Amino acid sequence: CARDRCLSLHLVVVTLYGVFTNHYSASGPSRCLLLELLDISVSELLLHSSNQGCSMWMIQHCARDVLEALAFLHHKGYVHADLKPRNILWSAEEECFKLIDFGLSFKEGNQDVKYIQTDGYRAPEAELQNCLAQAGLQSETECTSAVDLWSLGIVLLEMFSGMKLKHTVQSQEWKTNSSAIIDRIFASEGVVNSAIPAYHLRDLIKSMLHCDQGKRASAEKALCSPFFSIPFAPHIEDLVMLPTPVLRLLNVLSDASLQCEEEYEDILEDIREECQKYGPVVSLLIPKENPGKGQVFVEYANAGDSKAAQKMLTGKIFDGKFVVATFYPLSAYKRGYLYQNLL
Repeated sequence: CARDRCLSLHLVVVTLYGVFTNHYSASGPSRCLLLELLDISVSELLLHSSNQGCSMWMIQHCARDVLEALAFLHHKGYVHADLKPRNILWSAEEECFKLIDFGLSFKEGNQDVKYIQTDGYRAPEAELQNCLAQAGLQSETECTSAVDLWSLGIVLLEMFSGMKLKHTVQSQEWKTNSSAIIDRIFASEGVVNSAIPAYHLRDLIKSMLHCDQGKRASAEKALCSPFFSIPFAPHIEDLVMLPTPVLRLLNVLSDASLQCEEEYEDILEDIREECQKYGPVVSLLIPKENPGKGQVFVEYANAGDSKAAQKMLTGKIFDGKFVVATFYPLSAYKRGYLYQNLL
């Protein structure tokens, strides 16, 4: 499982374009960071999940991306120290989740920030350290990169359950037997994902949530979990929420249109003409056979054009039908891998 993650760092950590000073701030000159523009956060995805949890595809995607980021940071000796749903954002252009906000980060063994992590995602040792700091006392135990794994474990548990767990993880029951609570969440009939064999995810989360930081899985080890060997397909909700440069149009062509070559070519040209209103079309594909039969795949030069097209084409009437427009993974499209059924 050991891999060189230096090459993929730009994919999973927000890109810093530059630094400048704002001399016109009311509070005086302030230093500003110019970062890349990202899309929806995991916090927003949780709100849209309506307490039913995220799909296993999305959880796996997020877990792998964030663990890749942490593995690199920890290898370099840095602790993020504020990992939470609001600090994990989707990159439409690079089709991955990225880690942002390094305001509380520190070099392991040289912590220069007294209070770290956000309430609800704070590891036990950080909680103790914060309490002692408030009392003017020094903690005997230093916080390490293990605090990031704790935070990610809580984030993944929230993504699976669809519930905010702040009060749960602060309860005495959690402190007494967190493993039993995790088992209960995964066995709950109210959790949509409970029908999916998710014991690998459960075990992965448990490995991150040991109260003893010395027993917590490292990011490198967590990436070796069997959970990442299971292939999942995205749900249609995922493809609506997570923008990519590829747009997928449903409910556009009938079987008759696919069988008549002349009608098929006319519709193809009409669709291309309509889609080019929102930006240059790199490629357009309409499979005549399964998988993907009758679906329209439109690849734009960038995700911005794709998002504009998705907004304008959703609900539009084409040939007497209401168009359904979702995004589609660019990586899958480039490989020619078309999902036939997306629940």
